[in-house]
Amino acid sequence: MRQILNTLYVMTPNAYVHLENETLRVEVEGEKKLQVPLHHLGSVVCFGDVLVSPALMHRCAQDGRSVVLLNRNGRFMARVEGPVSGNILLRQAQFRVAADPAFALDTARSIVAGKLRNARQVLLRGAREADDGEDRAAIERAADSLAASIRALPAAANLDTVRGIEGEAARTYFDNLTRLLRKDARAAFAMNGRSRRPPRDRFNALLSFVYSMVMNDCRSALESVGLDPQLGFLHAVRPGRAALALDLMEEFRAILADRLVLTLINRGQVSEKDFEERPGGAVHMQDDARKTVVVAYQERKQEELTHPLLESKAPFGLLPDLQARFLARTIRGEMEGYLPFLIK
Repeated sequence: MRQILNTLYVMTPNAYVHLENETLRVEVEGEKKLQVPLHHLGSVVCFGDVLVSPALMHRCAQDGRSVVLLNRNGRFMARVEGPVSGNILLRQAQFRVAADPAFALDTARSIVAGKLRNARQVLLRGAREADDGEDRAAIERAADSLAASIRALPAAANLDTVRGIEGEAARTYFDNLTRLLRKDARAAFAMNGRSRRPPRDRFNALLSFVYSMVMNDCRSALESVGLDPQLGFLHAVRPGRAALALDLMEEFRAILADRLVLTLINRGQVSEKDFEERPGGAVHMQDDARKTVVVAYQERKQEELTHPLLESKAPFGLLPDLQARFLARTIRGEMEGYLPFLIK
């Protein structure tokens, strides 16, 4: 089984990241802050105004180690990578099945079913833990609505219908998600639906930041097995859009990102003071809060759980890689249909 290599997140403004022999060195104002052997790193992610030396970028490209540049709020800006690798026959098969309406529809149904089923599990867990009867009843109604959406998917005759079912279910889910927060935190983290680019409230700012990290992991997983991350099935293909990475991350949104955000708020690891509102209504996280979230995300990825198909334990951080392999097998015709990861 593939070893989980570390992702180095560099978040300090004006940090300088460069190559020193076989190590990566991080300096701030000429002072060494970190030095780590390159072979321990699977990728490097830089937030905001971080300087990366050409020598380090060349070496990472040569080794197949991605260097990702995000703005300070986690929005993707650029990615440095070497020559396209992977099995050309797999990519040919991917392009062939993407043009097959029946295959694309079946795969999109599976992706949405996995997303909604995992989102429903998050809601049901919240209902079990709810102290307030009104909250519990509302969460259970939302869970029942998601179950109805899942049952409607097999009858969806085209991609637009699948996307419509997913969109309606997502609205129901987000309308009730903050009911899983402590009551004394709900006013500070109120959410009026999903907003992005920019996020308009603290909860959405947290979600967008964590989603960007999940997205990066899913894209890396797809590239590691040789798939083209830009050619998806559920998400429409657009220039510069990693549609297949967006497809893959759907099943992980609720169980990896949303649950992490809920935990951070309920435990008081992030609070109202960790955010600032900018002119125009955009809400941004402070630097210290982003560091807290990154550490919690890395810890979450080390947690082990049993994969239902493999019937063996695997770290959370390895799940995108495992699912990317199942997707590759489905595209090659070795599996009858894509089976998303479903949490118990």
